[in-house]
Amino acid sequence: MAALTLAIPSKGRLQEQVGEYFADAGAALKQSAGARGYRATIAGFADIEVMLLSASEIASALISGDVHLGVTGEDLLREQAPEFKGRIHLVKPLGFGFANVVVAVPQYWIDVSTMADLDDVCAAFAHKHRRRLRIATKYLQMTRGFFAHMGISDYRIVESAGATEGAPAAGTAEAIVDITTTGATLAANGLKILEDGVILESQAQLAASLSADWSRGARAACEGLLARLGARERARTSQILRVRLDGDADRVLAALAKAAEATVLSRPTAAGGEYSILCPRPRLMDAIAELRALGCDAPATTQDADYVFDTANPLYAALAAALDQSAPGIV
Repeated sequence: MAALTLAIPSKGRLQEQVGEYFADAGAALKQSAGARGYRATIAGFADIEVMLLSASEIASALISGDVHLGVTGEDLLREQAPEFKGRIHLVKPLGFGFANVVVAVPQYWIDVSTMADLDDVCAAFAHKHRRRLRIATKYLQMTRGFFAHMGISDYRIVESAGATEGAPAAGTAEAIVDITTTGATLAANGLKILEDGVILESQAQLAASLSADWSRGARAACEGLLARLGARERARTSQILRVRLDGDADRVLAALAKAAEATVLSRPTAAGGEYSILCPRPRLMDAIAELRALGCDAPATTQDADYVFDTANPLYAALAAALDQSAPGIV
């Protein structure tokens, strides 16, 4: 029996992106019962069982503790568990599945561009029509929390069962809270996003359940998986800079660490040899500029890495701390 259970989306573009993400890290997913199977395995991780569920089911399973890890949209997690503390730990954002949860109103409301404007409209609407302005949404908890934060109370939620963006045109609501990627669908339905009406900038998250049964075996399996994912992420965002340093190499290395967040991977066995330095990709030219400013005129080359395994495992360390805090003494 597998020690740890990971849930991933069962279909659609999100499933493809999750598969590509894990495969890129050398942890390819393979469905164990063909294309219609609801179980999978991860190459190199025999102690991990993979379940294929809908994105909404993954959020529910994480909250209830039925799975240890899951990949789903942050919007679904925050809708189902408005209070994360002691329930969900966001291990890492995955860089895909982007979408925003937003407040949108009809474009012909030309004087309404902010939540404060909407508050005024709500009050005027209630006074004129003797009923509260309707907000259509599938995000009931997030809408209530955001509107309360903005000090808006004179409205009522109409739970949306279909295409939320069509509610104002259909006459079932005056405004909406919905998810959007580009805003094109909202615009096509005559809606606009309020300037301060972005409730959540969501993306796919690798999340952990803090209420799952985290045995020693589950923790060990998770530590290994997060080490692999973290090492691949570090490699993607870094380059190895190779350069010969003469003279006071320690002074140059200290300057590179300060100017470009560079770290030493290896030192030469003889004086004046080539050093291997790990540098964040966005800071590479900062490192080169610092080398030249310090008088280093030796040629410098760069190299990509497949993985960069640090002694520390920051992704797992953060999760372990959250687990220990939510259930101290349990391993």
